[in-house]
Amino acid sequence: PQGIEMRVHPTLIPKQQLMANVDGVLNAVLVHGDAVGSVLFCGAGAGAEPTASSVAGDLVDVVRALTTDPENRVPHLAFQPSAMSEQPILPMHQVETAYYLRLRVLNKAGVLAQITEIFAAHHISIEAIIQKDAAGRAETATEVSLVLLSHRVKEQEMNAAIAKIEALTVVKSPLTRIRMESLR
Repeated sequence: PQGIEMRVHPTLIPKQQLMANVDGVLNAVLVHGDAVGSVLFCGAGAGAEPTASSVAGDLVDVVRALTTDPENRVPHLAFQPSAMSEQPILPMHQVETAYYLRLRVLNKAGVLAQITEIFAAHHISIEAIIQKDAAGRAETATEVSLVLLSHRVKEQEMNAAIAKIEALTVVKSPLTRIRMESLR
């Protein structure tokens, strides 16, 4: 009701989803319909031949549009203008998604409390936390890696929380963020 989500970015998805099996130069679109459920369309999406085919198809469409009588022309997107309706596009800061976050922090008491306090102030619920040293000796390391998985939250809340977390003196690296989708 608030608008259509339109976004392109790397996203983690569960390995049991069909989309997770798309590999190599293939592209895929997952469509969910009330009557059919989830349907995956997959095909070549990179390389010389798929690109050439796409460009040639676009040129044919342009020539057809220019040489066809306007009264008998198939309209843009195959919909008559009277059947089209304006749908708002949801601004990215309003999009809700879950997040994978990774950062390096000082290995001392209270660090996690500072980070979770920021999350609480921005209404961000944590699904999981993993803390470990790369060498497996977290008790003697001065810095450790911290990985957090969040539940769904608006992008604007996560952006604000990340800015505050990165400003903490106990944080020793920029935070890595990857959005996660369940595709349910």
